[in-house]
Amino acid sequence: MVRFVPKATNAASETPTRRRVLIAGAGLGLTVTACTRGADPPEDARGPGFHGLRQAGVTTPRQATALLLAYDLDPALRGAAGGRALKAVLGAWTHALAETLESDSSRAARLTVTVGIGPALPARLGLRAPAALRDLPAFTGDRLDPDRCGGDLLVQLCADTADATEAIAATLTRLAGETLYPRWRQDGFLPPSPDGGTTPRNLLGFQDGPANPTPEECERWVWSGNATYLVVRRVHLRLEDFARLAVHRQEEIIGRDRSTGGPLDAGPSAGPSAGGPEDAAPPRSHVRAVSPRLDAGARMLRRGYSYADGPSDQGMLFLAFMRDPTLFARVQRRMAAQDELSGFAEARGSAMAYILPGARAGRPLGAELLG
Repeated sequence: MVRFVPKATNAASETPTRRRVLIAGAGLGLTVTACTRGADPPEDARGPGFHGLRQAGVTTPRQATALLLAYDLDPALRGAAGGRALKAVLGAWTHALAETLESDSSRAARLTVTVGIGPALPARLGLRAPAALRDLPAFTGDRLDPDRCGGDLLVQLCADTADATEAIAATLTRLAGETLYPRWRQDGFLPPSPDGGTTPRNLLGFQDGPANPTPEECERWVWSGNATYLVVRRVHLRLEDFARLAVHRQEEIIGRDRSTGGPLDAGPSAGPSAGGPEDAAPPRSHVRAVSPRLDAGARMLRRGYSYADGPSDQGMLFLAFMRDPTLFARVQRRMAAQDELSGFAEARGSAMAYILPGARAGRPLGAELLG
């Protein structure tokens, strides 16, 4: 029978209150805007529905809440038998998602569901893995909990209400039957702006900067055909320690102005910069460490959220899409070596997934992989 992960291990299922989340406040490189496929959103800002060459929830503008679900294939299922069982589940999911996501209520909540497979799954099914799908390497400073890492299938649910994500999560788990077993789950939210503005601030208290790729850059750096790769990191933040620092010191660590979210000039002692304003930030700042210039312009699309699993465990649910996950590994190693923000952040969960191409008429999710 299905092993349900107790919800007590992931306490917040609704968007937390202002008092709960405004502990301090700064940016881990997240942005408010997301690139789109060259089209403006509908005037009523409704959700994108379900069918399409690419899954929604990648370049879709961020919704207010997120819920990540990880599942494992029943260990008894391997090879062709496992492939047939998974194909049946993905077919049932496709039917349910098409019906649900095209409804008026789901589109009003801007509900999206994005499905990917983990690195170990193709070998278990005797299938050829997508070229860049492999486990992330170990990183300095990680303290990973195995029960919050990995998964054969990863599902990202995003909507403007947590009720919408919880309802579809229950449907997917029910349809998984005894083929897929829940492994872990994590919810996230966009905190309100403490100054009443429209730009969210993360739990460290800084506005997110406009650092995501353009639609044209997404085609080059995010999409691989109609698929992409997702990196998930559950990053615990030492919020109280960061809050004790003077504002000017917080700004030096982040590399951004706390009040405006704009880049912070390092001053003449930092020397000239051949790149943009972020490359003129303090040498050990976060924005300097993650500058695309250091990766020959390569970009990742960030859709991060905050999480709050009780007073002693709050932080960032880092979600990033890219066509080559080695980009994340390079940036993460650079952060560990030179980013002062790393002293206030500790990854405790991690996962990687290949985001499947979208579903179309007669082509359910996973059709390209499973046939």
